[in-house]
Amino acid sequence: MARRGLGEIMSRAAGHVGSLFAPKTPRGRVRRAVFLILLIVFFTGTLSQPRYWNGAADWIGERTGIGVPHFWDLPFHLGLDLQGGTHLVYVADMSAIDEKEHVDAIAGVRDVIERRVNAFGVSEPLVQTNRSGDEWRLIVDLAGISDISEAIRLIGETPILEFKESNDEPARELTEEEQEEMDTYNEGAAERAEEALKKARAGDDFAGLAAEYSEDPVSAAQGGDLGFVAPDGPHYLLIDSITEAGLEEGEILRELVTSADGLHVVRYDERREAGREVSAAHILVCYTGAARCEVERTKEEARIAIESLAAEATATNFGNLAIERSDDPGSGPSGGDLGWFGQGAMVPAFEEAAFSLEDGQISGVIETDFGFHILHKIAERTRYEYRLSHIFVETKTAADYLPSPDPWKNTSLSGKHLKRAMVQFHPQTNEPQVGLEFNDEGKELFAEITSRNVGRPVAIFLDGQPISIPTVQEVIREGSAVITGNFTIQESKLLARRLNAGALPVPIVLETQQSVGATLGQESLSSSLRAGLIGFLIVALFMLLYYRLPGLIAIFALALYTAVNLALYKVIPVTLSLSGIAGFILSVGMAVDANILIFERLKEELLRGRTLGSAIDEGFKRAWTSIRDSNFTTLISCTILFYTSSSLIKGFALTLGIGVLISMFSAITVSRTLLRFVAGWSALRNPRWYLPGLVRMPTESEVEGTN
Repeated sequence: MARRGLGEIMSRAAGHVGSLFAPKTPRGRVRRAVFLILLIVFFTGTLSQPRYWNGAADWIGERTGIGVPHFWDLPFHLGLDLQGGTHLVYVADMSAIDEKEHVDAIAGVRDVIERRVNAFGVSEPLVQTNRSGDEWRLIVDLAGISDISEAIRLIGETPILEFKESNDEPARELTEEEQEEMDTYNEGAAERAEEALKKARAGDDFAGLAAEYSEDPVSAAQGGDLGFVAPDGPHYLLIDSITEAGLEEGEILRELVTSADGLHVVRYDERREAGREVSAAHILVCYTGAARCEVERTKEEARIAIESLAAEATATNFGNLAIERSDDPGSGPSGGDLGWFGQGAMVPAFEEAAFSLEDGQISGVIETDFGFHILHKIAERTRYEYRLSHIFVETKTAADYLPSPDPWKNTSLSGKHLKRAMVQFHPQTNEPQVGLEFNDEGKELFAEITSRNVGRPVAIFLDGQPISIPTVQEVIREGSAVITGNFTIQESKLLARRLNAGALPVPIVLETQQSVGATLGQESLSSSLRAGLIGFLIVALFMLLYYRLPGLIAIFALALYTAVNLALYKVIPVTLSLSGIAGFILSVGMAVDANILIFERLKEELLRGRTLGSAIDEGFKRAWTSIRDSNFTTLISCTILFYTSSSLIKGFALTLGIGVLISMFSAITVSRTLLRFVAGWSALRNPRWYLPGLVRMPTESEVEGTN
């Protein structure tokens, strides 16, 4: 019933808000509408300010042990002028670009700037384009940024488009100087580690030795204690060493343990049980649509295949069946072996089967997101964790001297050789794809690249980041190519735009720069909120004194209006700036104005001798056309401002537009419903609650008798 009531309220509000509730609407429908309004108030109020609900939930949980869930704590998104940062305006030099390509070119440059800003780590960046006559501008708002000069440098660079191929060149060898330095360092490290081991085995305080010798700052601060570690964790070498040596608790290993990072002096402290673990093997048969499945097979075909395997599999032939027929590329070649795993390591259905089987038993068919499995349980045992302490001395390897190998190497082909990129459609499948066209020099270079990379990938980088890594299918000598894939139209347009951004020379020049400090932004925010609160209280006092009971209802409607607005600002989300807050406060005034129009009409109808219920309906009906027309013209202005102006004005237009739409709901639907509700209470029908000086209102029977 509640859903039905809400649907009727919203549909009638959209079509003809003035006739939402007819004069003879049953009292029950009004009560349901009031209940829905209260639900909206609770939900939006809690969403906009969840700390009260969350605090109460914590209080209940602490005292009763009942876990009351927290409400969503979505943040408000503050704009540049409130959070602090920089406002940059660039002018794009479009002189070298054909006029027909201006829109695509500036969109490509905007995309490049957004990628650069995002890579720089700016929170909530805003990049917009604006055209004034023949001049194109890019407006960049960087909120909360500290290194402004570096951001300006990155943004102002011309986009760099590069074509790269796989790097198969072996890493260089260490120079004699590097090798000598590494050997000398490692010899010293070994001497320090041996010295620490000797002292530890002689009975010196292990914690003191860890503080003196260990180069692991975290464990050294704990006296070398690593806590309890698992055999399959990062310290597995230490555990293997103490178990192979058969150490007792409290003993120190006689030898140093060598890991990839350095040398360890190890003390075995204690052991504890950590549940159970299973050794098992499996056979996977997946199907098209299953997670990570690259096999073309229907689900029914996969089910038939796995059932056949389940009937055929035995403990003796399970490994061979896995090698021949398992679709798991990781475990299949090794006979389906999954090694030892504990609880929580596998998906629930798989884990439940593994721990419920007897040793040596083979399961039935198990279905997971990856497909169908059969499982051979090999053994089960108690899982242990070991508490260790160590003294770590770091050693160096060639990787400390040599740069990380780059999987890609540059070719001579770059953006200057690309004439253009465009969206095309496959002539048979009509799938979107991206076409490339190179100039004469690029044609020769691209032919050389594709001839030595058939069947291998060639990566396309924009500003050092890969934007596409297609595989070369054949040698391409004509100077034009097509990038295919499972593209949507939007994805293919985006790729073409990025390619053109690196191909078209569109330099940008910084025209203006304005910086806003975070302190100034916080002061502005506090002042704006304080002014808005004071204005709201003054308006509420006026409405209460002048309009009495209807004024009280208007205050409640304004409170709902505020809660809904703030909740929407979080959900959309709306980036709040000072101009946006101004738009919100202005919309509050318009919401009040709508209530004033309604209540003045109500007073006129009461003075004409109408009953309270009739006066409410007639007052809302007569006020609706004025409210509708004024708000409609405001919405037109907001739409024009939003689509033709820059960021600061857009924020004003957006919050004002949202506020106008919500104010129509709060003033017409909420206020009217609540008035109809209170009008049904005999104690609230006193004429002085509605109109000073009015002694008595006629009843329905008196009005009917007069008619």
